[in-house]
Amino acid sequence: MKFEYLIVGSGLAGLMLCETLRKRDISFKVISNNSQKASIVASGLYNPVVLKRFNKAWNAQKQLHYAITVYNEIEKFLKIKIDHKLPIFRVFNSIKEQNHWIVASDNVELDSFLDPEIKYLDNSNIIAQHGYGKVNNTGRVDTKLLLNSYKKYLISRDLYVEESFDHKILNISPQLSYKNILANKIIFAEGFGLKKNPFFNYLPLQGTKGELVIISAPELNLNVILKSSIFIVPLGDNNYLVGSTYAWDDYSNLSTNKAKNELLEKLEKLISCPYEVVYQRAGIRPTVADRRPLVGQHKSYKNLYLLNGLGSRGVLIAPSMAKELIEFIEEGITLSHEINISRFNS
Repeated sequence: MKFEYLIVGSGLAGLMLCETLRKRDISFKVISNNSQKASIVASGLYNPVVLKRFNKAWNAQKQLHYAITVYNEIEKFLKIKIDHKLPIFRVFNSIKEQNHWIVASDNVELDSFLDPEIKYLDNSNIIAQHGYGKVNNTGRVDTKLLLNSYKKYLISRDLYVEESFDHKILNISPQLSYKNILANKIIFAEGFGLKKNPFFNYLPLQGTKGELVIISAPELNLNVILKSSIFIVPLGDNNYLVGSTYAWDDYSNLSTNKAKNELLEKLEKLISCPYEVVYQRAGIRPTVADRRPLVGQHKSYKNLYLLNGLGSRGVLIAPSMAKELIEFIEEGITLSHEINISRFNS
C-alpha cells in the first residue's frame, strides 16, 4: 500500500503530525523505535509565561489556544483524560520579586495570565515566606498516557512499525520508498535522534538532558503546581512530579544520582514534610540555540521534511508546529523565517 506520508518518530512531534493528518483524512504510516524518551519523561506542563523573567513565552497566546483545542479533541477521540488544568504558583524569594511580578501583571500581554494579587497558601508544609504569584490558564498534559494511547490506536490500524529507521536504505527517487513502504513524502520527527540523520544532521540541534523524580508525600496536600528553582506537580494519590534538571554533557537516557541529589536538595528548601522517592526518569530534550523549532523542507530533496527542536515547551508548541508544517506542504502557506530550517541553509 502507498501512503501520502511516512513519519519517522513517535514522540510528541510525530504524534501531532499524525493527528493533523488524521483530521485531514490524509494517509500516513509511522516508523519508530522509541529510543528518544523526551516526550515520555516530560513534565507535560503548558505554561505561557517565562517565570524566571516574568515575560510571555514566544507566540504563547496563539499556541496555547490551539494546543488546548487539539488535546481536548484527542481526549474525545481516544476516550482518555490527559489535560489537567492547574494554576501555577510562582514562589517569591524576595519583596523585590513581588514588585517585579506586580509590574509584569500590568503588562497588557500578560494580564490574562498573571494575577496581580500576591497569594498565600494555608499550607505549613511549604516554605514560602514571601508568598506566591498565580499564573492562570496553565496545566499539565499526561504525555505518557497520550503517547501510549495514540500508539495503541496506530497499531490497531496497522499504521505503526516498531523498529529502528535505517537512513541508508531510504530510496528518495524516482519513488520514495523504505523497505516495502511506499510514500510520496517523509517527515522526520526524531528528536535528538536527528544527530544520526544524514539528510538533516547539518542543523544545529543541541541536546539537553533533563531528569525528574516522582515522590510520594501524603502530608503535602498540594493541589496547585509550585514553581521555584524546581517544579512540584500534583499527579494524584499523594504523588508529585519534581523537576527538572539541565545537563549538556550527558546524552544517555539513564537516570543519575547526581541529578536526583540536585532535585532533592532544592525540594527540601521548598517543603518541610516527609516524602519518599518512588521513581526517577530521564530524557534528552531536542533544543536549538536560537530557541526556535526546526521546521521545513530539505534544501535539495523536496520530498523530505523535518519537525524537531521543540525543546522544553513541546506540549505548548507541538500542535501549532505540526499544523504549520502540514499547511506548508499541502497548501503552500509560507513558513515563518524564525522556524524555517532555511534560516540555517547558508
